[in-house]
Amino acid sequence: MPTEPRVLVIIPARWASSRFPGKPLAKIAGVPMIQRVVEQANKAKCVSEVIVATDDSRILDFVRDTGGRAIMTSADHQSGTDRIAEVARDRECDIVVNVQGDEPLIPPQNIDRVVRPLVDDPSLSVASLRILIRDTDDLLNKNITKVVVDKFDSALYFSKAPIPWDRDSWSEKMAPGSNLSLPLWFKHIGLYAYRKRFLMEYSTLPVSPLEKIEKLEQLRILENGFQIKVVETKYDSIGVDSEADIELIEKQLATSPEI
Repeated sequence: MPTEPRVLVIIPARWASSRFPGKPLAKIAGVPMIQRVVEQANKAKCVSEVIVATDDSRILDFVRDTGGRAIMTSADHQSGTDRIAEVARDRECDIVVNVQGDEPLIPPQNIDRVVRPLVDDPSLSVASLRILIRDTDDLLNKNITKVVVDKFDSALYFSKAPIPWDRDSWSEKMAPGSNLSLPLWFKHIGLYAYRKRFLMEYSTLPVSPLEKIEKLEQLRILENGFQIKVVETKYDSIGVDSEADIELIEKQLATSPEI
């Protein structure tokens, strides 16, 4: 009987942020954000180990003092992917999951769901998630990444633009404030599961032209001819980009205390 793969969750957490310095230790209903992310990740059934990858001693000390695992990484990394690759390189694992450090209510079910394609299909190197967009306000929101997939759930393209563009029915389907009747538009959820050997290769690839213009790192994978499996989920997750977002998270906690 085959053994289950060893799944390592790595949470990149930087102190410096132009919009929200010290964000990982910002308190949400009295609990620092990074602690909430770690706790949620540990609830996933598939996870073998959870590590916070940081470039700041304050985050490192806090995670360790509260019983978590944390590793100090280089301050020179240009992306969270580079940071998790540094940690994963010296760890015994088969699959690496990049969990964003600013999603304190990340559903554990999403971690299990993003790992499953790599467990079921040894030929896959990367998996991610998508969720149906139901209204045009989200579709037109430039802060939300959209993804288009083929009939096998492999990504065709990612963009902040409203893709696919309904050229003939803009006035009916894409007017601000209207509902979307067809299940064609999907929000990309920035949760990734990588096979370790692929992550090591991916982290060495140069920035690609589409990645540079769209400011979306995952396009580097597609431009280099690799497949990204993007499976659908019904669980969304709210990211914290500014202090104002904390209030939204606290309201969600107040209505769903079991999270």
